[in-house]
Amino acid sequence: MAKRQKKASDHPERSKNFFGTWKRLIQYIRRHLPAIALALVFAFAGTILTLLGPAKLRDITNLITAGMATGIDMAAIARIGLLLICFYVAGMVLSVAQGAIMATVTERVANRMRGDISKKINRLPMWFYNRTATGDILSRVTNDVDTIAESLNMSVSELVTSATLMIGSLVMMLLNNPVMTATAVVATIIGFGLMSLIMGRSQKFFVRQQKHLGEINGHVEEIYTGHTVVKAYNGERSARATFLRMNGNLRDSSFRAQCLSGMMPPLMGFIGNFGYVAVCVVGATLVFNGKADFGTIVAFMIYIRYFTRPLSQIAQSMQSMQSAAAAGERVFEFLDAEELSDESGKQTSLPQTRGLVEFDHVLFGYEDADRIVIHDFSAVAKPGQKVAIVGPTGAGKTTMVNLLMRFHELQSGEIRIDGVPTSELTRQAVHDQFCMVLQDTWLFEGTVRENLVYCEKNVSDAKMRRACKAVGLDHFIRTLPKGYDTVLNDQVNLSQGQKQQLTIARAMIADRPMLILDEATSSVDTRTELQIQKAMDALMKNRTSFIIAHRLSTIRDADLILVMRDGDIVESGTHQTLLAQDGFYAELYNSQFDNS
Repeated sequence: MAKRQKKASDHPERSKNFFGTWKRLIQYIRRHLPAIALALVFAFAGTILTLLGPAKLRDITNLITAGMATGIDMAAIARIGLLLICFYVAGMVLSVAQGAIMATVTERVANRMRGDISKKINRLPMWFYNRTATGDILSRVTNDVDTIAESLNMSVSELVTSATLMIGSLVMMLLNNPVMTATAVVATIIGFGLMSLIMGRSQKFFVRQQKHLGEINGHVEEIYTGHTVVKAYNGERSARATFLRMNGNLRDSSFRAQCLSGMMPPLMGFIGNFGYVAVCVVGATLVFNGKADFGTIVAFMIYIRYFTRPLSQIAQSMQSMQSAAAAGERVFEFLDAEELSDESGKQTSLPQTRGLVEFDHVLFGYEDADRIVIHDFSAVAKPGQKVAIVGPTGAGKTTMVNLLMRFHELQSGEIRIDGVPTSELTRQAVHDQFCMVLQDTWLFEGTVRENLVYCEKNVSDAKMRRACKAVGLDHFIRTLPKGYDTVLNDQVNLSQGQKQQLTIARAMIADRPMLILDEATSSVDTRTELQIQKAMDALMKNRTSFIIAHRLSTIRDADLILVMRDGDIVESGTHQTLLAQDGFYAELYNSQFDNS
């Protein structure tokens, strides 16, 4: 289903989705519709006041023209001029109010949309992130939402203003002189036809532009994250070639979108000038024949501008709305992605966890692949046991731990904690049973203290320092400029080993009923490893612990060793028992010993 959706999103003909996307945007902002309606009323009223201006200018012109023979009525001109100033001042106030309302609404919509995306991120299954670039998600949160906000802020009110100005000008021109009005309308019809033709061809390029922008953001984020590896393998040229290809795609789609849409303003300007000249010529002829006065020509010279200028504004607004439709399509595609299953009726806690964990004929394959990774896994970890999971790369060791944490759902079989299937527990309830130390360390920009007590409440300084002393990190932290209150950022350089020590201390502070270690000491030296191992032994006491290890020398004292190969347990037992069997485990162990 996901692959079919991906193909559909890449389809070049997307103009049919323009109105559908905007319909969803309107549904999305429906709580703000009263405020938007008020802003549009202000825009409409301001435009009407603007349209009344040329009529008063016509009266002033006629008064001056008539006064050239008999005497100018300055009092009448002053009254009309004062009224005209009031119109323009009121129009300005309404325009400012309309702009303030729309700015407020659009920022609230953007804020809500980013909040919904943030919530969605936490509700998506792990497999979604396995096939979606981080930079592409970032692009949807930033670029696409900003595009939608800018379009809402500008194009919606401009469309109302432009339509009102155009229709109002047409009415005023008809009231003044139908012949000159017909001249203006003919020129405008030509402009509308050309604008519709260009819009139909440019929409697909706006969709491609947003898609290619997401791709290039994903590539930049990926290369920046792995820039050390890129440099170590002299991959700059290859990375640059990939970037140039993606940048070229973005340039081509952006050029075509902007080129086609950019044709509209000058085209509309030409149509406007053409209509202006036509009206002047026709108006001069009518005045010469005595069928119009100079005031009407002056008014028409302004009305024709009011009548044709909206074409250019409408063209720009439609261009903005096309960009918003393309961005909205990407945002809604993300918001519509399949979420984790509802857990409202599941058990939310496990009181007094003993730590009995049972794997019962577990079968699993990743959601976006057809291959089965875990074929028929069965094992029992008794309370307080130290269970080691070993095997060659790709055997399924980390996958088993991910299944235990319910990061993925089983195809068949069960995993039970104290007799309760994890499928009957909420994911949060399962996660509350484990503290976890991964091979890939994760620290965020914050103080050392905040990283240590991550998501734990009421942690005392004494408990925090005991954990750091246990892993040999306390002395280093106290040498930092502000000790435990030092902010970890680019200016504070931690080695990979120190980062791993910090995450192990974090697990000690969490103090959960069970423990998962995935190569937790892979980045520390031998001396530090021995110190951490002692701390780990103390932490694992009376806790069911699952240890994924490649260095088999570190798990010789495990209560149970599960040997995995190709998704199945091929051997199980203690270290000495497995060596005595002289099987696959003995082969692995001896190969490491020989290499050493």
